Amino acid sequence: MKMKTVMNLTKALADETRVRMLLALRGGELCVCQVTELFGFAPSTVSKHLSILHQAGLVESRKQERWVYYRLPDQNAPVPVRAGLAWITQALENEACIAADVRKLKQILKMDPTELCQRQCPK
Repeated sequence: MKMKTVMNLTKALADETRVRMLLALRGGELCVCQVTELFGFAPSTVSKHLSILHQAGLVESRKQERWVYYRLPDQNAPVPVRAGLAWITQALENEACIAADVRKLKQILKMDPTELCQRQCPK
């Protein structure tokens, strides 16, 4: 079981976009539509990345109506998950692309999430 956990973690952390998604979640829970807006990928691409992070235990999710929200796990997460998150946060907190993501996310958070989601995924 431990080998599988480590392999899922390393797979999830081996992708720059997924690591950036994790770091974007440091500020709190985000809707898939907000993550999609931040990275500019198709919603299906964002969902695939978030699914890999979820499988590794690096994010938790909840569904509200049509939308899914993701957040970092709490302090009860397994030690390897907490260690992985702490490591990437410490190693990359001063990266220019992470600072750019934070600035862009501040603008996205000013947008109405329902309107944002409806624009990206019309019925």
